[in-house]
Amino acid sequence: MKVTIVDYNSGNISSVINSFNEVAKNKVKIEVTSDLNKIQSSDKIVLPGQGSFKSCVGALKNIEGLKDVLNEFVISNKKPLLGICVGLQMFADIGYEETETKGLGWISGKVSKIDNQNGRYKLPHIGWNQINIVKDSKILRDIENNSHMYFVHSYEFIPEDKSVISATTDYSSNIVCSVEKENIFGTQFHPEKSDKIGLKIINNFISL
Repeated sequence: MKVTIVDYNSGNISSVINSFNEVAKNKVKIEVTSDLNKIQSSDKIVLPGQGSFKSCVGALKNIEGLKDVLNEFVISNKKPLLGICVGLQMFADIGYEETETKGLGWISGKVSKIDNQNGRYKLPHIGWNQINIVKDSKILRDIENNSHMYFVHSYEFIPEDKSVISATTDYSSNIVCSVEKENIFGTQFHPEKSDKIGLKIINNFISL
């Protein structure tokens, strides 16, 4: 089995690569590439994302044909994809960071700035926070409710269909921090920076 981490120049993804390699331990081939043929022939894809919604969408579009290959992989072929941080946010129809930017449109919804209640909550939301698991999720299997995960973000994904939400975290309001829709999985937190529990989530995804 081959799991591909899509490298589309969206910031430093070394911790994502290291974590997946640690979990895979020669059981699974981990490839890091922007090569469309290699992405197409993968069994699973990881879509990381660091920086702004606008810059990540722009970086994806800069690689000719990548958006179409991802759409085919996820929507037509229904193969598993895990989006991390902005990788999850890009599932939305639209994002409002910097300027209004169209997302991938895989899960209807929008990405808006967290309401920091006039400065009561610091932005970006950085550090460890508990997650509240709200439905059975394949990638959260055997993860205890109220486990702590590591976050770095100022924007939140607000899906139209609340049934896709698998976990939330309490920061100013109930923020969506994990989604699951058929073969599409996403975490707002960084599993690769969330210690052993994060590695367990990565293992759950690899083992799907």
